[in-house]
Amino acid sequence: MRSTRIVMSAAVLGALALPVLSATTASAAPASATVMPASDCYDQSPYLPYAVHAKAVTIRSKPSAKSTAVGVLYKSHKFSVAKKSGNWVYIKDKTTGAKGWVSGTYVYRDVRVCLD
Repeated sequence: MRSTRIVMSAAVLGALALPVLSATTASAAPASATVMPASDCYDQSPYLPYAVHAKAVTIRSKPSAKSTAVGVLYKSHKFSVAKKSGNWVYIKDKTTGAKGWVSGTYVYRDVRVCLD
């Protein structure tokens, strides 16, 4: 009985994976990828500027989800990062002037990787 379930599960998963594996893509790189010459890539810092990776994030008075909300940081806002504490980032919103802590889950730096 158990071996029958395993065989059936494998058959279903194989049938689901087959269209995905057989699909052809136009290019190996995503459309938003930027191709840089190798010399330019290594001359730059691997860290990109901090960015908001959500529509909006609550700015809090302390690095805790239970602390008082002091503002909202929107994706379009310009901000600077002063310090970090665990998974929290202390920011100053240059658009509104609000200062406080934002979860690092939503505000972080992307990393540039150079491939040879």
